[in-house]
Amino acid sequence: MPMNTLGISGSTVRAAAASIAAAWLVIAALYSTPVAADNARWGADYFPNVTLTTHEGQTVHFYDDLIKGKIVALDLIYTTCKYACPLETARLAQVQRVLGDRVGRDIFFYSITIDPDHDTPQVLKEYAEKYRVGPGWLFLTGSAKDIDLISKKLGLYSEPDRAANPDGHTPFVLIGNEATGQWMRNSALDNPRFLATTIGEWLDSWKTAKKPAPVALHADDAVLKLDPGEYAYASHCAACHTVGRGDGIGPDLRGVTALREREWLTRFISTPDRVLAEGDPIAQALLAKYKGVRMPNLSLSRMDASLIIDYLAKQDGEGAAKPAAASASAPANMPGPPVDLKVMIDAYLRIQQALNADSTDDVMNNARIIATESAKIGSRASAVRSAINPFAQVKDVAGAREAFGKLSDAIIEHARAVDAALGDDINIAYCPMAKKYWLQKGTTIRNPYYGKQMSDCGRIVADAAIQN
Repeated sequence: MPMNTLGISGSTVRAAAASIAAAWLVIAALYSTPVAADNARWGADYFPNVTLTTHEGQTVHFYDDLIKGKIVALDLIYTTCKYACPLETARLAQVQRVLGDRVGRDIFFYSITIDPDHDTPQVLKEYAEKYRVGPGWLFLTGSAKDIDLISKKLGLYSEPDRAANPDGHTPFVLIGNEATGQWMRNSALDNPRFLATTIGEWLDSWKTAKKPAPVALHADDAVLKLDPGEYAYASHCAACHTVGRGDGIGPDLRGVTALREREWLTRFISTPDRVLAEGDPIAQALLAKYKGVRMPNLSLSRMDASLIIDYLAKQDGEGAAKPAAASASAPANMPGPPVDLKVMIDAYLRIQQALNADSTDDVMNNARIIATESAKIGSRASAVRSAINPFAQVKDVAGAREAFGKLSDAIIEHARAVDAALGDDINIAYCPMAKKYWLQKGTTIRNPYYGKQMSDCGRIVADAAIQN
């Protein structure tokens, strides 16, 4: 039998080649066959097939008509919500625009009311029109019992607790492909392009993904600098407003900082429901003009509002020409001798590190240090002294975290007001889920609001006004 130079017979080589070819045929067959879901768990035996009514007045069955064999995005809303629902719906409307005509063709959106007694099909239809939703997005109502069953099966249910959760639900969106069994729960307030990519490409096994263009990297490329005001505006406002491109769901904000007083803007951004309840004529007029679309209360702090207002002022060419006009959320630089905040900041950082580790160890001692240091500074640090007072009532980690949020805002604002240096390698971080800022050492995120559960939730933001 002829042998090759390695001493292997030709028949052996041919047999091996045949085996390899057969193996590749099997692999090719596997990869060319659509993947089917194990619907024993995520199909008809799991999802309820209860009857619902669309905003167009049609009767549908949840499993058979809405999700079977489809790529879907589902969330819970109610039309009288004063909190996250308006932004949640506006954000998904952005996602729908990014996905284009795929919504209604191979992707479907469903918003289910958790207040069926009020949200009739007609009410839901008017709500959909306010947010300019397109084809392929249904707003649904039904019996309270059936909606509770659906929301529990979807993992979107929240126990009613008006004290702890005045919104009545959590702004999550469940996205999934029933045919393949892929499901993911995500924040409904997330970046619209990220959500569109997740829904349109990940759930479609990347069949429709566009090949990214190559990016040339250069050593001398400029470092990306993130404006915290621009980030706050994009996160909380851009779904409903534009700056100079005409009215959206809400008014065009070009020139608003010249038109309205800063204190009014601050209050309306941070507590719009309260301003409206007080009968404020401007708030009432805006509600009427924009078809009853409420400015949502997103639990933004006065500092958040200040960042947004400053950003809008810059868009009008005002920039720093009108700095903070004596606002409580962004005080102008205060007169007085230079202030060394090192001892205060060091104590604050020890509290931040303890909360990141889910601990209250030595929190009270460090709170007392901050109180002492703020007293030494005097009236210029009155906001810090007020913010440290709640620590006297702290009994657990949850209470410490609540107090820490107000303290963070006060110390960051005070450092800006007195033009104080924070110290070496101290950065400002922001958590979009908690909607809170804090100071920390280094750039590795150590979230004090979620601790070990989600220590890396957040990002470093730039604030040139108080950086070294």
